[in-house]
Amino acid sequence: MIDLGISKIALIGAVALIVIGPEKLPRLARTVGTLLGKAQRYVADVKSEVNRSMELDELKKMKDSVEGAARDVETSMQTSASDFEKTWAETTGLAGDSSYVNDLPGMISFPEYKNPGKNWRLKQGATPQWFKARSGVRTKALSGAARVARFRPKPRAMTHV
Repeated sequence: MIDLGISKIALIGAVALIVIGPEKLPRLARTVGTLLGKAQRYVADVKSEVNRSMELDELKKMKDSVEGAARDVETSMQTSASDFEKTWAETTGLAGDSSYVNDLPGMISFPEYKNPGKNWRLKQGATPQWFKARSGVRTKALSGAARVARFRPKPRAMTHV
């Protein structure tokens, strides 16, 4: 890197003052400052992107190791479950029979559930229409306007005196 000391910076400032002039030097200093700020932000963005990519690589490695461990646990569980099923079948003497639950002595066997095949959306009401009409239960919905018209008091006939 460039070794800049206080004496070199003072020399550069003096030369810039003579060459550029005192009127344009503040504007030039502002422009140089904004450019340096943009350059620093760009460098910081590049550094953060590199750090993110390194962290992403580390996370991928960690994910691969966790997935491998999960696969190992899954295979060990499957082997232990199959070993348990084999020993259970050997102990109970029901090797190869998948419906042994209903055949065990002393156990109550229930019939398998069978869907009745009815569509509950099509079910009709159990109360007969004549009973609903006699007891005053509404069977049809009225709109608001129809309800007002039905229950509006009837105008009285005007009698002349």
